[in-house]
Amino acid sequence: MTAVDAGAIAERLAALERAIAEAARRAGRAPGSVRLVGASKLQPVAALAAARAGGLVRFGENRVQEGLAKAAELPADVEWHLLGPLQSNKARAAAGLFSVFHAIDRPKIARLLDEEARRAGRRATGLVEVNLGGEATKHGFPPAGLAEAIAPLAELEHLSIVGLMTIPPPSPDPEGARPWFRRLAALAAELAARPEWSGRMRELSMGMSDDFEAAVEEGATYVRVGTALFGPRPA
Repeated sequence: MTAVDAGAIAERLAALERAIAEAARRAGRAPGSVRLVGASKLQPVAALAAARAGGLVRFGENRVQEGLAKAAELPADVEWHLLGPLQSNKARAAAGLFSVFHAIDRPKIARLLDEEARRAGRRATGLVEVNLGGEATKHGFPPAGLAEAIAPLAELEHLSIVGLMTIPPPSPDPEGARPWFRRLAALAAELAARPEWSGRMRELSMGMSDDFEAAVEEGATYVRVGTALFGPRPA
């Protein structure tokens, strides 16, 4: 098992926060308008604990069971985000832990989460995943017809849809992601102009370790950073 260098994680966290703040200022935005989510898939609990000691409060997991196991060992003030798509049979467990769902990829899952959040006596927020590149390997709604496809989700009572998420197609250059980020921001603006989403499409989850600065400059409110914070995932 690879030892966790808590000091290195604290240094990387501080550097990330500075880079996010600087990117926000370049875009004429308040640094506090962007929130860092530590993408902690497969990282040991000790790595998350080091980041929490450095001030990070948001962690994102891709699998429900991994999140539940880690939550049992970390402070209760951690805000848990589910970054990956959710299977129907995990909805009840997920609704009991996660506060923000970044990858709502079909209406059925949104309705199920709404019901499970009601059952758990909680309220959750969700972001609709958009497959901008039409990639067969990725989940999400296609951009064409998005407004009509997600209109029924505006009526959910315990899962509040507050924005959009995307993972752009791979690019060797971080700048290659910028047009995709810009497209997601434009889609969110189009939705926000519709009565059912008025005042609600305020969040954009986009940007990871290689391209988060471009994402911030294009309007990201959540950036999901793993390797640049924790280092490579353990083998």
